[in-house]
Amino acid sequence: MEVMWTGFLSALDGDWRLTSTTYLWMFPIYGLAILLEPVHNVIRPWTWWLRGMVWVVTIWFIEAGSGLLIKAVTGAIPWDYTGQTPLQIAGVIRLDMAPLWFGVGLLFERLHDYLVEVVGIR
Repeated sequence: MEVMWTGFLSALDGDWRLTSTTYLWMFPIYGLAILLEPVHNVIRPWTWWLRGMVWVVTIWFIEAGSGLLIKAVTGAIPWDYTGQTPLQIAGVIRLDMAPLWFGVGLLFERLHDYLVEVVGIR
């Protein structure tokens, strides 16, 4: 998703090669998604808007925690948002990304259910 997003943004900047970027740090961070399955199971009966807010907070928590941990180890945050927007906190999260994380969380719920029900992945 990140590679597709950065490729899309490069197209908007006129780079029709669709240059995309990510960080090797992201692979173990994305691996933490396995921990989201129990969250999904707990919040499943909640209304969609409440579940979406849970996903926003959860994603921010993972993003902030991993960013601050990487900064403690290396001295830098790979995705440092400092100076990009006044809606950032400590360079590790962007408040203006809340609608995106809201939608992504709900989309991943559907993907999770599809993989369990149709494909049979548990």
